[in-house]
Amino acid sequence: MSSAAEERRKPTIVQAGEGRTYHMGPLQAVFKADGGETGERMSVSEWWLEPKTAGPGVHAHDDEHMFYVLEGVLSLCLDGDWIDLARGAYVIIPGGTPHDFQNRGDVRAGFMAVNVPGGFEGAMAGIEADLRARDLKL
Repeated sequence: MSSAAEERRKPTIVQAGEGRTYHMGPLQAVFKADGGETGERMSVSEWWLEPKTAGPGVHAHDDEHMFYVLEGVLSLCLDGDWIDLARGAYVIIPGGTPHDFQNRGDVRAGFMAVNVPGGFEGAMAGIEADLRARDLKL
């Protein structure tokens, strides 16, 4: 990826409140950058869960995740074990690892997700439709 075109890629600036938003009831994702903007290296998104909100259910995919908790407490399932992560916590989820997330608390929780490589955002239309159809309240 050291082509001249790649080297000339421009910085991407996304202000607070900006991005491509996916509404899934009490769960919301805001994509700040995707593969097209990062040379397919990563996608970057914020995920926000209202109190007592379930996530997508246990799932796994090939891309790596990095989660950084921005607000509240995120309950995270990794390989069947649940752990609570407070604001400032960081986790790397290797590709292929079964995982899920929830907000079991009484205040909103949010985390930043970085997926490597980029491309995860291509599945978001289907994920949005699927999660909108579900009752995500715990």
